[in-house]
Amino acid sequence: MRTLICAVLLALVASYTATAKPAPLTVKEVSLMLRSGYSVAAVEAELAKRHFIETVDATSEKALLTAGATPALVAGLRSGAYSIPPEKVAAVQAEIDAQAKRKALQAEEALKLNSLYQAKVAQERGSAGLTTTPNGDNKIAALVKGDLVSSKNGVLQAVNDQALAQKKLIGLYFSANWCPGCRKFTPELVEYYNRIVAAHPEFEIVFVSSDRSAAAMEKYMTESRMPWPAVKYEKIAEKEELNQYAGSGIPCLVLVDASGTVVSDSYAGKNYRGPSQVLRDLDQLFGGAAARAPVAQR
Repeated sequence: MRTLICAVLLALVASYTATAKPAPLTVKEVSLMLRSGYSVAAVEAELAKRHFIETVDATSEKALLTAGATPALVAGLRSGAYSIPPEKVAAVQAEIDAQAKRKALQAEEALKLNSLYQAKVAQERGSAGLTTTPNGDNKIAALVKGDLVSSKNGVLQAVNDQALAQKKLIGLYFSANWCPGCRKFTPELVEYYNRIVAAHPEFEIVFVSSDRSAAAMEKYMTESRMPWPAVKYEKIAEKEELNQYAGSGIPCLVLVDASGTVVSDSYAGKNYRGPSQVLRDLDQLFGGAAARAPVAQR
């Protein structure tokens, strides 16, 4: 049954990925690009390709400037220099509507196929709320300071967490070896991470284990060759604020920025979108090319 579920879900994902086109950018997306390390020139190049779909008011102008936009970039957005050409508005809106329908269908099918499994996991772990509190230079680094380990040659070793404090995007990966869906997704996440991390040093993943013992967590990290750090097993239970990011089931990948604000989540409320959706959102944030080119730094 689970094999069939995975096959159907993968087919849905493949269908969506094959038909989706990069959507026009919004104020939020431009701000996120700037905050995650894109230069103004890189953002302008992306706007030239994908266009801008919103208008800029006083509130959004302040948000853009705070994120690192130059007055010239804001003026260009205000003037309509990056707006969708009038003759293409109808086609672009139709594509946006089509993408929304495809996403809704994918989410609906995923929810139906995984409802029994997610209910079982929720019973075992309990339901956790979502916290998106900003403030702080790097909230996640502060929450895990001194409590990170990584797997080197099959042995867990302490991690210098100063490097994490420099990251601008952090994926919190809630997972466990006992979870079939997790074991299915983790190799995909490892492959994705290894492919993009050199080009995007502003990005990191932190593993938050839901395993039933430290030994099980260590085995999972070693066998799956996780290249990212993890929270020490004995410290996980006390990380209440960190655990609030988790959804009601696993695998759950939550992408946050340095302030702790959620950028993308495996869950949309109670609706399970899945961790692969977060990777697709990352691809869009990185320019829609699965991070094949380095991020231009300011």
